Amino acid sequence: MPFLFSLLIIALMVGALIDIITRDDGQVKHLPKMVWLIIVILLPLVGSLLWFALGREYGEGGVAIPRMRRAERPAAPTVTAPPSRPRDTRTTEQQIADLDREIEEWRLREELEKRRRDDGDAPAAGA
Repeated sequence: MPFLFSLLIIALMVGALIDIITRDDGQVKHLPKMVWLIIVILLPLVGSLLWFALGREYGEGGVAIPRMRRAERPAAPTVTAPPSRPRDTRTTEQQIADLDREIEEWRLREELEKRRRDDGDAPAAGA
């Protein structure tokens, strides 16, 4: 039984190592690929489980569902996929500058509102 457990751990480690090596750098999360390789080599069971749980990026689609042939499809109206969420392409500096401008705009609006209230009260007090 310990022999079987050892074989499973080695198979899991080899699978994780192959997955790490063949995966693109953009699909590796949290740590660089080299660090993941070292973790999996030094801690085979824990490192492999961590790699598959946290380190790799899974595809958006999830489980692939086989497509039906055209003749088997029901004659229902086609539903278009919902539009993807817009992505903010601004840099952090641009986002901060936009926030600063928005804060300044709100400050000026409050100041204008305060002046309007003060000007509205002034004639009534002098009469």
